[in-house]
Amino acid sequence: MTPHTDSPPLLTPDELPSVVRLAGRVLEQMDRVLLGRSEMHRMVLAGILSRGHILLEGLPGVGKTAMIKALGQVLRLQFQRVQFTPDLMPSDILGTHILRETAGGGREMTFQSGPIFTNILLADEINRASPKTQSALLEAMQERSVTLLGNTRMLPDPFFVLASQNPIELEGTYPLPEAQLDRFLFKLSLGDVAAEVLEGIIATRRRGEPPVPDEPLSADELARLFRAMEQMFLPRAVSRYISRLVAASHPGQAEATADVNAYVTYGASPRAAIAMAEASRAYALLEGRPSVGFEDVQAVAAAVMNHRLILNYKARFDQVGPLAIVRGLLDSLDEAGLNLPADVQIEKVAGEKQP
Repeated sequence: MTPHTDSPPLLTPDELPSVVRLAGRVLEQMDRVLLGRSEMHRMVLAGILSRGHILLEGLPGVGKTAMIKALGQVLRLQFQRVQFTPDLMPSDILGTHILRETAGGGREMTFQSGPIFTNILLADEINRASPKTQSALLEAMQERSVTLLGNTRMLPDPFFVLASQNPIELEGTYPLPEAQLDRFLFKLSLGDVAAEVLEGIIATRRRGEPPVPDEPLSADELARLFRAMEQMFLPRAVSRYISRLVAASHPGQAEATADVNAYVTYGASPRAAIAMAEASRAYALLEGRPSVGFEDVQAVAAAVMNHRLILNYKARFDQVGPLAIVRGLLDSLDEAGLNLPADVQIEKVAGEKQP
Protein backbone atom coordinates (compact mmCIF):
# COMPACT_ATOMS: atom_id res chain seq x y z
CA MET A 1 0.00 0.00 0.00
CA THR A 2 1.46 3.34 -1.04
CA PRO A 3 1.69 5.85 1.85
CA HIS A 4 0.18 9.31 1.54
CA THR A 5 2.74 11.68 0.08
CA ASP A 6 1.39 14.57 2.17
CA SER A 7 2.01 12.80 5.49
CA PRO A 8 4.28 14.91 7.73
CA PRO A 9 7.77 13.53 8.35
CA LEU A 10 8.31 11.68 11.61
CA LEU A 11 9.96 13.41 14.55
CA THR A 12 13.71 13.03 14.48
CA PRO A 13 15.86 12.44 17.58
CA ASP A 14 17.16 16.02 17.19
CA GLU A 15 13.67 17.56 17.09
CA LEU A 16 12.11 15.62 19.96
CA PRO A 17 13.94 17.21 22.97
CA SER A 18 12.87 20.76 22.11
CA VAL A 19 9.23 19.68 21.80
CA VAL A 20 9.38 17.78 25.09
CA ARG A 21 10.82 20.87 26.79
CA LEU A 22 7.87 22.95 25.53
CA ALA A 23 5.39 20.44 26.95
CA GLY A 24 7.41 20.34 30.17
CA ARG A 25 7.06 24.11 30.51
CA VAL A 26 3.28 23.80 30.34
CA LEU A 27 3.20 21.04 32.93
CA GLU A 28 5.56 22.92 35.24
CA GLN A 29 3.38 26.03 35.14
CA MET A 30 0.22 24.03 35.81
CA ASP A 31 1.89 22.21 38.70
CA ARG A 32 2.71 25.61 40.25
CA VAL A 33 -0.89 26.75 39.98
CA LEU A 34 -2.59 23.60 41.28
CA LEU A 35 -0.54 21.62 43.78
CA GLY A 36 -0.63 17.83 43.99
CA ARG A 37 -2.22 17.19 40.57
CA SER A 38 0.79 16.41 38.39
CA GLU A 39 -0.61 13.26 36.79
CA MET A 40 -3.97 14.94 36.21
CA HIS A 41 -2.21 17.84 34.48
CA ARG A 42 -0.36 15.36 32.26
CA MET A 43 -3.63 13.73 31.21
CA VAL A 44 -5.34 17.08 30.59
CA LEU A 45 -2.46 18.28 28.41
CA ALA A 46 -2.51 14.95 26.55
CA GLY A 47 -6.19 15.55 25.85
CA ILE A 48 -5.53 19.06 24.59
CA LEU A 49 -2.72 17.88 22.29
CA SER A 50 -5.13 15.24 20.98
CA ARG A 51 -7.62 18.07 20.23
CA GLY A 52 -10.19 16.31 22.41
CA HIS A 53 -12.82 17.40 24.90
CA ILE A 54 -12.51 16.44 28.55
CA LEU A 55 -15.10 15.67 31.23
CA LEU A 56 -13.86 16.36 34.77
CA GLU A 57 -15.67 14.79 37.71
CA GLY A 58 -14.96 15.89 41.25
CA LEU A 59 -16.32 17.45 44.40
CA PRO A 60 -16.64 21.24 44.65
CA GLY A 61 -13.45 23.08 45.54
CA VAL A 62 -10.90 20.52 44.29
CA GLY A 63 -9.51 22.87 41.64
CA LYS A 64 -11.33 22.02 38.40
CA THR A 65 -11.92 25.63 37.42
CA ALA A 66 -8.46 26.79 38.55
CA MET A 67 -6.81 24.08 36.45
CA ILE A 68 -8.73 24.98 33.31
CA LYS A 69 -8.12 28.72 33.74
CA ALA A 70 -4.41 28.06 34.26
CA LEU A 71 -4.34 25.94 31.11
CA GLY A 72 -5.82 28.79 29.08
CA GLN A 73 -3.29 31.24 30.52
CA VAL A 74 -0.29 28.99 29.87
CA LEU A 75 -1.37 28.24 26.30
CA ARG A 76 -2.51 31.85 25.71
CA LEU A 77 -5.93 30.68 24.57
CA GLN A 78 -9.18 32.55 25.02
CA PHE A 79 -11.22 31.17 27.92
CA GLN A 80 -14.94 31.41 28.69
CA ARG A 81 -16.89 29.90 31.57
CA VAL A 82 -20.60 29.04 31.51
CA GLN A 83 -22.35 27.98 34.71
CA PHE A 84 -24.91 25.38 33.65
CA THR A 85 -28.24 25.67 35.46
CA PRO A 86 -31.72 24.21 34.81
CA ASP A 87 -32.94 27.51 33.31
CA LEU A 88 -29.98 27.90 30.92
CA MET A 89 -31.12 28.09 27.28
CA PRO A 90 -29.22 27.01 24.13
CA SER A 91 -29.06 30.65 23.01
CA ASP A 92 -27.20 31.50 26.23
CA ILE A 93 -24.35 29.33 24.94
CA LEU A 94 -24.51 29.53 21.16
CA GLY A 95 -25.73 33.11 20.69
CA THR A 96 -28.81 34.51 19.04
CA HIS A 97 -30.07 36.81 16.28
CA ILE A 98 -31.21 40.25 17.37
CA LEU A 99 -33.06 42.98 15.49
CA ARG A 100 -30.99 46.14 15.07
CA GLU A 101 -31.66 49.47 13.45
CA THR A 102 -29.35 50.33 10.56
CA ALA A 103 -27.80 53.71 9.82
CA GLY A 104 -30.43 54.33 7.15
CA GLY A 105 -33.30 53.87 9.56
CA GLY A 106 -34.12 50.30 8.52
CA ARG A 107 -33.89 47.14 10.56
CA GLU A 108 -31.89 43.96 10.09
CA MET A 109 -31.20 40.74 11.93
CA THR A 110 -27.64 40.45 13.20
CA PHE A 111 -25.97 37.59 15.00
CA GLN A 112 -24.79 38.09 18.56
CA SER A 113 -22.28 35.35 19.29
CA GLY A 114 -22.41 33.42 22.55
CA PRO A 115 -19.60 32.32 24.87
CA ILE A 116 -19.04 29.16 22.84
CA PHE A 117 -17.05 31.23 20.34
CA THR A 118 -13.81 30.82 22.27
CA ASN A 119 -10.85 28.47 22.42
CA ILE A 120 -11.58 26.83 25.78
CA LEU A 121 -15.16 26.61 27.03
CA LEU A 122 -15.61 25.57 30.65
CA ALA A 123 -19.06 24.00 30.92
CA ASP A 124 -19.35 24.08 34.70
CA GLU A 125 -21.69 21.44 36.19
CA ILE A 126 -22.89 20.44 32.74
CA ASN A 127 -25.32 17.85 34.12
CA ARG A 128 -27.43 20.56 35.76
CA ALA A 129 -28.70 21.90 32.43
CA SER A 130 -31.69 20.43 30.61
CA PRO A 131 -31.15 17.88 27.81
CA LYS A 132 -32.17 20.55 25.28
CA THR A 133 -29.33 22.82 26.42
CA GLN A 134 -26.84 19.95 26.69
CA SER A 135 -27.60 18.96 23.10
CA ALA A 136 -26.67 22.45 21.93
CA LEU A 137 -23.03 21.39 22.35
CA LEU A 138 -23.27 18.27 20.17
CA GLU A 139 -22.50 19.91 16.83
CA ALA A 140 -19.85 22.17 18.35
CA MET A 141 -18.02 19.24 19.95
CA GLN A 142 -18.00 17.11 16.81
CA GLU A 143 -17.94 19.54 13.89
CA ARG A 144 -16.34 22.58 15.58
CA SER A 145 -19.17 24.71 14.20
CA VAL A 146 -22.52 26.22 15.17
CA THR A 147 -25.58 26.23 12.91
CA LEU A 148 -28.39 28.69 13.58
CA LEU A 149 -31.22 29.65 11.18
CA GLY A 150 -29.51 27.70 8.41
CA ASN A 151 -26.19 29.53 8.74
CA THR A 152 -23.11 27.58 9.85
CA ARG A 153 -20.35 29.46 11.64
CA MET A 154 -17.00 27.89 12.39
CA LEU A 155 -15.63 28.05 15.92
CA PRO A 156 -12.12 29.34 16.68
CA ASP A 157 -9.24 26.95 16.14
CA PRO A 158 -8.38 25.28 18.43
CA PHE A 159 -11.64 24.67 20.28
CA PHE A 160 -12.10 22.56 23.40
CA VAL A 161 -14.96 21.84 25.77
CA LEU A 162 -13.80 21.08 29.31
CA ALA A 163 -16.90 20.17 31.28
CA SER A 164 -17.23 19.49 34.98
CA GLN A 165 -19.81 17.58 36.94
CA ASN A 166 -20.35 16.89 40.62
CA PRO A 167 -20.59 13.17 41.52
CA ILE A 168 -22.86 13.99 44.48
CA GLU A 169 -25.97 16.16 44.82
CA LEU A 170 -27.60 14.43 41.87
CA GLU A 171 -31.11 15.74 42.62
CA GLY A 172 -32.26 18.02 39.82
CA THR A 173 -29.52 16.91 37.43
CA TYR A 174 -29.79 15.43 33.95
CA PRO A 175 -27.26 12.66 33.20
CA LEU A 176 -25.46 13.20 29.92
CA PRO A 177 -26.75 10.92 27.14
CA GLU A 178 -24.42 8.30 25.71
CA ALA A 179 -24.10 10.17 22.40
CA GLN A 180 -22.73 13.20 24.21
CA LEU A 181 -20.49 11.23 26.56
CA ASP A 182 -18.94 9.57 23.52
CA ARG A 183 -17.79 12.95 22.27
CA PHE A 184 -15.54 13.44 25.29
CA LEU A 185 -12.04 12.10 24.72
CA PHE A 186 -11.42 11.60 28.46
CA LYS A 187 -13.42 11.36 31.63
CA LEU A 188 -11.09 12.21 34.52
CA SER A 189 -11.88 12.03 38.24
CA LEU A 190 -10.29 14.46 40.69
CA GLY A 191 -9.98 12.63 43.98
CA ASP A 192 -9.21 13.82 47.48
CA VAL A 193 -6.33 16.15 48.27
CA ALA A 194 -3.52 14.76 50.46
CA ALA A 195 -2.77 16.39 53.82
CA GLU A 196 0.70 17.58 52.77
CA VAL A 197 -0.79 19.27 49.70
CA LEU A 198 -3.37 21.05 51.86
CA GLU A 199 -0.57 22.18 54.15
CA GLY A 200 1.33 23.60 51.16
CA ILE A 201 -1.76 25.50 50.00
CA ILE A 202 -2.40 26.98 53.44
CA ALA A 203 1.26 27.90 54.01
CA THR A 204 1.93 29.56 50.66
CA ARG A 205 -1.37 30.99 49.43
CA ARG A 206 -3.49 33.53 51.22
CA ARG A 207 -7.17 32.85 50.64
CA GLY A 208 -6.14 29.97 48.39
CA GLU A 209 -5.41 32.27 45.43
CA PRO A 210 -3.13 30.50 42.92
CA PRO A 211 -0.19 32.28 41.25
CA VAL A 212 -0.48 33.53 37.71
CA PRO A 213 1.59 31.51 35.20
CA ASP A 214 4.69 33.49 34.25
CA GLU A 215 5.98 31.54 31.21
CA PRO A 216 3.11 31.19 28.74
CA LEU A 217 3.74 29.65 25.34
CA SER A 218 3.80 31.80 22.24
CA ALA A 219 1.47 31.04 19.33
CA ASP A 220 4.40 29.57 17.38
CA GLU A 221 5.37 27.31 20.29
CA LEU A 222 1.81 26.01 20.65
CA ALA A 223 1.66 25.37 16.91
CA ARG A 224 4.93 23.45 17.21
CA LEU A 225 3.38 21.15 19.80
CA PHE A 226 0.39 20.44 17.56
CA ARG A 227 2.68 19.79 14.59
CA ALA A 228 4.71 17.36 16.67
CA MET A 229 1.54 15.40 17.38
CA GLU A 230 1.09 14.90 13.63
CA GLN A 231 4.61 13.49 13.45
CA MET A 232 4.21 10.84 16.16
CA PHE A 233 4.60 7.27 14.89
CA LEU A 234 1.98 4.65 15.81
CA PRO A 235 3.37 1.16 15.11
CA ARG A 236 1.05 -1.37 13.50
CA ALA A 237 1.37 -3.71 16.49
CA VAL A 238 0.18 -0.94 18.84
CA SER A 239 -2.77 0.03 16.64
CA ARG A 240 -3.76 -3.64 16.53
CA TYR A 241 -3.58 -3.75 20.33
CA ILE A 242 -5.90 -0.72 20.55
CA SER A 243 -8.37 -2.36 18.16
CA ARG A 244 -8.36 -5.60 20.15
CA LEU A 245 -8.84 -3.72 23.42
CA VAL A 246 -11.89 -1.81 22.15
CA ALA A 247 -13.37 -4.89 20.49
CA ALA A 248 -12.90 -6.93 23.68
CA SER A 249 -15.06 -4.43 25.59
CA HIS A 250 -18.12 -5.85 23.80
CA PRO A 251 -19.78 -8.93 25.30
CA GLY A 252 -19.55 -12.04 23.16
CA GLN A 253 -16.29 -11.09 21.46
CA ALA A 254 -13.50 -13.67 21.35
CA GLU A 255 -11.23 -11.76 23.75
CA ALA A 256 -13.95 -10.39 26.03
CA THR A 257 -13.32 -11.11 29.71
CA ALA A 258 -15.77 -12.79 32.06
CA ASP A 259 -16.57 -9.39 33.60
CA VAL A 260 -17.34 -7.91 30.20
CA ASN A 261 -19.72 -10.75 29.36
CA ALA A 262 -21.38 -10.53 32.78
CA TYR A 263 -21.66 -6.78 33.31
CA VAL A 264 -21.43 -4.87 30.00
CA THR A 265 -24.46 -4.22 27.83
CA TYR A 266 -22.66 -2.16 25.18
CA GLY A 267 -18.91 -1.75 24.80
CA ALA A 268 -16.81 1.17 23.61
CA SER A 269 -17.53 2.74 20.22
CA PRO A 270 -15.18 3.07 17.23
CA ARG A 271 -14.68 6.66 18.36
CA ALA A 272 -13.00 5.20 21.45
CA ALA A 273 -10.38 3.49 19.29
CA ILE A 274 -9.67 6.75 17.45
CA ALA A 275 -9.48 8.62 20.75
CA MET A 276 -7.15 6.03 22.27
CA ALA A 277 -4.78 6.20 19.30
CA GLU A 278 -4.55 10.01 19.48
CA ALA A 279 -4.26 10.10 23.27
CA SER A 280 -1.51 7.45 23.15
CA ARG A 281 0.44 9.61 20.71
CA ALA A 282 0.12 12.58 23.06
CA TYR A 283 1.14 10.59 26.13
CA ALA A 284 4.18 9.18 24.32
CA LEU A 285 5.18 12.71 23.32
CA LEU A 286 4.94 13.92 26.92
CA GLU A 287 7.09 10.95 27.96
CA GLY A 288 9.74 11.90 25.38
CA ARG A 289 9.17 9.00 22.99
CA PRO A 290 8.81 9.57 19.22
CA SER A 291 6.96 6.26 18.82
CA VAL A 292 3.88 5.01 20.69
CA GLY A 293 4.35 1.96 22.90
CA PHE A 294 1.97 -0.43 24.60
CA GLU A 295 2.59 1.37 27.91
CA ASP A 296 1.19 4.60 26.44
CA VAL A 297 -2.04 2.85 25.47
CA GLN A 298 -2.33 1.36 28.94
CA ALA A 299 -1.78 4.80 30.52
CA VAL A 300 -4.75 6.39 28.72
CA ALA A 301 -7.09 3.41 28.25
CA ALA A 302 -9.10 3.90 31.45
CA ALA A 303 -9.69 7.63 30.83
CA VAL A 304 -10.82 6.89 27.26
CA MET A 305 -13.10 3.94 28.00
CA ASN A 306 -14.56 4.45 31.49
CA HIS A 307 -17.42 6.69 30.30
CA ARG A 308 -18.11 4.70 27.14
CA LEU A 309 -19.03 1.35 28.70
CA ILE A 310 -22.75 0.89 29.32
CA LEU A 311 -23.20 -1.48 32.25
CA ASN A 312 -26.25 -3.55 33.16
CA TYR A 313 -28.21 -3.77 36.40
CA LYS A 314 -26.07 -6.71 37.61
CA ALA A 315 -23.00 -4.45 37.65
CA ARG A 316 -24.81 -1.98 39.89
CA PHE A 317 -26.01 -4.79 42.14
CA ASP A 318 -22.49 -6.27 42.44
CA GLN A 319 -20.93 -2.78 42.72
CA VAL A 320 -18.68 -3.31 39.72
CA GLY A 321 -17.62 -0.11 37.96
CA PRO A 322 -16.22 0.55 34.48
CA LEU A 323 -12.69 1.20 35.78
CA ALA A 324 -12.49 -2.31 37.21
CA ILE A 325 -13.65 -3.76 33.90
CA VAL A 326 -11.04 -1.78 31.95
CA ARG A 327 -8.32 -2.89 34.34
CA GLY A 328 -9.43 -6.48 33.82
CA LEU A 329 -9.19 -6.04 30.05
CA LEU A 330 -5.68 -4.60 30.30
CA ASP A 331 -4.59 -7.49 32.51
CA SER A 332 -6.10 -10.19 30.29
CA LEU A 333 -5.01 -9.06 26.81
CA ASP A 334 -1.46 -9.97 25.90
CA GLU A 335 0.18 -7.15 23.99
CA ALA A 336 1.53 -9.22 21.11
CA GLY A 337 -1.83 -10.87 20.42
CA LEU A 338 -0.39 -14.38 20.25
CA ASN A 339 -3.29 -15.86 22.26
CA LEU A 340 -0.92 -17.71 24.57
CA PRO A 341 -2.24 -19.55 27.64
CA ALA A 342 -2.57 -17.41 30.74
CA ASP A 343 0.32 -19.17 32.51
CA VAL A 344 2.77 -18.52 29.67
CA GLN A 345 4.76 -15.31 29.97
CA ILE A 346 6.53 -13.42 27.17
CA GLU A 347 10.00 -12.56 28.39
CA LYS A 348 10.83 -8.97 27.53
CA VAL A 349 14.29 -7.58 27.09
CA ALA A 350 14.83 -4.43 29.16
CA GLY A 351 14.28 -1.33 27.06
CA GLU A 352 12.92 -3.29 24.12
CA LYS A 353 9.29 -3.12 22.98
CA GLN A 354 7.50 -6.19 21.69
CA PRO A 355 6.56 -6.17 17.99
